[in-house]
Parts: sequence; C-alpha cells; structure tokens
Amino acid sequence: MELAMSRIAPLEPPYEAEIQGQFDRIMRGAPPLMLFRVMASQPRAWEKFRAGGLLDRGPLNLREREIVIDRTCALNACEYEWGVHVTTFAKAAGLNEAEISATVHEGAGAPCWSAAEQALIAAVEALHARSTLCDDEFSQLASHYDDAKIFEIILLCGFYRTVSYLANGLKLPLEESAARFPT
Repeated sequence: MELAMSRIAPLEPPYEAEIQGQFDRIMRGAPPLMLFRVMASQPRAWEKFRAGGLLDRGPLNLREREIVIDRTCALNACEYEWGVHVTTFAKAAGLNEAEISATVHEGAGAPCWSAAEQALIAAVEALHARSTLCDDEFSQLASHYDDAKIFEIILLCGFYRTVSYLANGLKLPLEESAARFPT
C-alpha cells in the first residue's frame, strides 16, 4: 500500500532546534502534525501562520471555539483539520456524537444545539456562504455573545478557512489517529 503524501514535502526529523522548540510548544511534546511539518518547510509561511495568534484559547470557551472550528472545517470539506480537532478537543469540549455529526451534516438547524449555539453556527454558515452577516444574523449573535467573542468567532472562521485551504490544497494525508467525517 502506498502512503499518501502532501503535494509539498514536509520537514523530516531531526528538526532544527528552533523548529523543534516551536513544535513542542504547539504540540505539547506530541509529534508534530503533517500540517505543521509542511508549513515549517516554508519559513515565511510558517512564521506568518504562527503569528496568526489564534492558536491560543481566546475569549470563547472551548466548546464554543470547537463548534466554530469544526463547522468551518466541515463547510470547507476539510476532513484533515476537522478530524484533528474532533479527536483532540471534542471530549474536553463536551461535544457528543450527535453534535459532532451535526457539525458535518446538519449545522445550525440541528435540534441538539442550544439557542446560543444555533446563533453561533448560523453565523459560521453565513460567513462561509456570503463572507458577511446580515443585520438579523448579527443581532442574533450579539444577543448571546459580547463584542470580544464576536470578533473571535469571525477571526476563527477566517483562520480555519485558510487552514482548510492549506490542508485541502496541499492534499495533506489524514492523520492516522484523527477522526473521519461521519457517514
């Protein structure tokens, strides 16, 4: 069986000390993801990616953050990043199987979401579809989230759309241990 490979070759270990330190900070000692290894092969792109500043927690709680990321990745057909996030964060974020599946197949209309989560997902879907929010969508979002959280939601959508473009455009092979889209 032939292993899938990225369209741009990833860095291979051993890594330079500075790169290893960056991987260790992001991955907390786990082996670096293929995405990071490919990005790090291009120093300018890697620097800009890391400078994006959205690899931290931010003002959203983990559940809100992961709902935004998972739905954004699903809308962009990015099984790579969706799977990494579901495997790494879904349990800690309190996402159950129905909610995980809804990030791929149902979206904001799924009955498993609270009113706040429905507004959150509707915003993600609107940003994906039209790159904006209509007044009603913004009002619904603002009825549940403060300004700092709204900024973070919009920034996360854009950042993870870019991550999706990278993973899909570079044809990254799925991480072995990562979740797959539910059928």
